[in-house]
Amino acid sequence: MPLFDVYPLYSVTPVSGKDIFVYDDKEIEYLDLYGGHAVISIGHAHPNYVKAITNQVEKLGFYSNAIQNPLQLELANKLEALSGCKGYELFLCNSGAEANENALKLASFKTGKSRVVAFKNGFHGRTSAAVAATDNPNIIAPINAQQAVTILPLNDVEAVKKELEKGDVCAVIVEFIQGVGGLDQATAKFFEQVDQLCKVNNTFFIADEVQSGYGRSGKFFAFQYYNVAPDIISIAKGMGNGFPIGGVLIHPSIEAKHGMLGTTFGGNHLACAAGLAVLNTIEEDKLLENVHTISEYFISKAKTIPQIKNIKGRGLMIGLEFDFEVGELRKKLIYENHIFTGGASNKKLIRILPPLTIKKQHVDQFFEALKKAL
Repeated sequence: MPLFDVYPLYSVTPVSGKDIFVYDDKEIEYLDLYGGHAVISIGHAHPNYVKAITNQVEKLGFYSNAIQNPLQLELANKLEALSGCKGYELFLCNSGAEANENALKLASFKTGKSRVVAFKNGFHGRTSAAVAATDNPNIIAPINAQQAVTILPLNDVEAVKKELEKGDVCAVIVEFIQGVGGLDQATAKFFEQVDQLCKVNNTFFIADEVQSGYGRSGKFFAFQYYNVAPDIISIAKGMGNGFPIGGVLIHPSIEAKHGMLGTTFGGNHLACAAGLAVLNTIEEDKLLENVHTISEYFISKAKTIPQIKNIKGRGLMIGLEFDFEVGELRKKLIYENHIFTGGASNKKLIRILPPLTIKKQHVDQFFEALKKAL
């Protein structure tokens, strides 16, 4: 049976990985500065991670949410401690799209409203409401387009105010650092005023931290650079270091009700073991400190390359913008220099999303290769 052909693929077949490197079926080593869309947070095949998953699958890999699973509470408590999101409650699911879908559903349940405000170049997933809130008409089918969504420009507070005062908006959803859209960020004033507008208009403020969360920005969550208090925080990608897991952090003012949300696979034993291994490693290996150190070093090196016209993002969620489209440059990097990088809807931008374990020598390796490729 052929695979449904929806992915444009590079001619590389990784078969193994170790920390910041992956190895293909020809035993070629690649420097991974993309982490499979910011998924690999603690490095490929981290020994703590391998041990945790192996130990758990030998005991019990899965049972449904009809029974007690103490690993879920252990994961929730560890997440609360490391993230600083005191008092929030955790709903576990399987992906970022599912996290955002549940976040939007919860906002609609609790406010009794249905319209969503999202932002230009935002990306929130490919499922029903999540894709409707994504600024890409090419991936929105007619069935998705039935959702009531208004897309506004970042930094236009008056436009947000005007929409919220109409009284039918259940949620404002925003990435504090845009991922697929190209690493753009709004101003602190904008984020903080939108947070306040939501609070006075019975509208949920949803922080989409699917890509920027789990330390990638230099703080546990990117919204923590601002004086805001999201009602809901969506998480996934780096949460499981490759194991499918997502979640929704829900403000304690929002009351749960049996049956309101649900999932078959979300929060299963194996997923929780993976999630705990990631959190323990972030703490034990002091990876947030490493993010700051390496980000500062990376940006200082990037500033020495005249062809780089703009440096976007924070932490280890970095965009390098050129004055030409970078498709061919990325091909050179992967095929000639054996380095994985990411693209964006901004065709002139390279996304850098490495494991948080990256070291200065890996940064040096990238910039030497980039100079040659340019």
